[in-house]
Amino acid sequence: MDSPRIHSFFFFFFFFCLVRSYASADLCANPPHSSSGARDLSIFHANSKCSTFSPPTSLPIDQFQTVLSSAAKDPSRLIYLSSLVAGTKPTTVPVASGQQFMQTNNYVLRAKLGTPGQLLFLALDTGSDAAWVPCAGCSSCPAASASFSPPSSSTYKTVDCASGWCPQFKGPACAAAAQAGSCGYNVSYGGNSFFSATLSQDTLRLAHDMVPDYVFGCVNSVTGGNSMPKQGLLGLGRGSSSLMAQSLSLYQGVFSYCLPSFKSYYFSGSLRLGSVGQPKIIRTTPLLLNPHRPSLYYVNLTAVSIGRGIGRVTVPVPPGSFDFDPQTGAGTVVDSGTVITRFVGPAYMAIRDEFRRQVSSSGNYSSLGAFDTCFATTGDLPVTPAVTLHLTGLDLTLPVENTLIHSSSTPLACLAMAAAPDNVNAVVNVIANYQQQNYRVLLDAANSKVGFARELCN
Repeated sequence: MDSPRIHSFFFFFFFFCLVRSYASADLCANPPHSSSGARDLSIFHANSKCSTFSPPTSLPIDQFQTVLSSAAKDPSRLIYLSSLVAGTKPTTVPVASGQQFMQTNNYVLRAKLGTPGQLLFLALDTGSDAAWVPCAGCSSCPAASASFSPPSSSTYKTVDCASGWCPQFKGPACAAAAQAGSCGYNVSYGGNSFFSATLSQDTLRLAHDMVPDYVFGCVNSVTGGNSMPKQGLLGLGRGSSSLMAQSLSLYQGVFSYCLPSFKSYYFSGSLRLGSVGQPKIIRTTPLLLNPHRPSLYYVNLTAVSIGRGIGRVTVPVPPGSFDFDPQTGAGTVVDSGTVITRFVGPAYMAIRDEFRRQVSSSGNYSSLGAFDTCFATTGDLPVTPAVTLHLTGLDLTLPVENTLIHSSSTPLACLAMAAAPDNVNAVVNVIANYQQQNYRVLLDAANSKVGFARELCN
């Protein structure tokens, strides 16, 4: 056999083996520990092919419709965040536990709870501390829920009413310190719905790690509505009941996540726990602490500019639009549960108007769902101006794919940002998950910093 044929044979043989290896690989499995010892878990969108909650169809996922429908829940999410920082009582609407549980089902991960471990799908939520799971026998929980069975776990136990954990979860039934029994409580959400939960402890398993005696809410009934999502929730906030606080000796209060693009077929990214394996080169900005709501990851947004090079314009937003105020909760938070970035009303209108001016789409803009700056993409395509978020210590210039969202069915593109809800507590600006896609977002409470590094998350 001559040399060219030998080379061709080995090339095709190598290609065949590569394809077979790729086809046999579980693209949805948790990645193995890297050589650096980093602890990574796969995270994926609820509509991805790796999710048990994805629509039962073989058709490609429509990115535009996915974001459009997900963003419809953002106003409730923003009201929830505002209620937290404004000091709203937990039992009013919306409340931390209930509203979070309903509004943060965008990105999920696989975890195991109990001994032996029971597989659960938990929503990733940086705006929450508490963890919640639907438990077996739950009345009115969605039938398709991946529920947890306490009797099947040899390490399960309920939290006593006199425990210090109970007031952290706002258990009203435990007001009397001498009261005996487990810590149980009702939480309202959505205005006329409630879920009842029992505060519990069991071993949480994340990839190869174990967090013993992890405290979580075991949901046993839902009344007044059927809004409860099919998955549970994992709180990654900064508060004392969050995963980071309960695993401080294991992860040192450090984690990062990388959210894949909505265009990704598998929608699979990663959650990296602990300081090992985090990016060596990453731009960071200081974390700000709000003592009235210490769970949220506040950063100091100083300005927003539109455009590139000498054409870049710093948007003249109303004074105080981005100011951090612990008393009112005003400021800017990095949040994984909000879909598109939101600015307080007057600031958003100024940002939107400057963006429209630079796009120069002949003033022909339309609204669609949460988006009010949509324009046709036929003919001569307008140049998309860069949007830069100026934070203390770093300028975060968003890629075009994190700024615009394109419709797959019509020649239409929209600015993937919006105004915060028009209500008295809407004082929070949110850097949301669509703008975070294909970034490694580092949240380091131990060193009070947030970092952003470009990374292909798929």
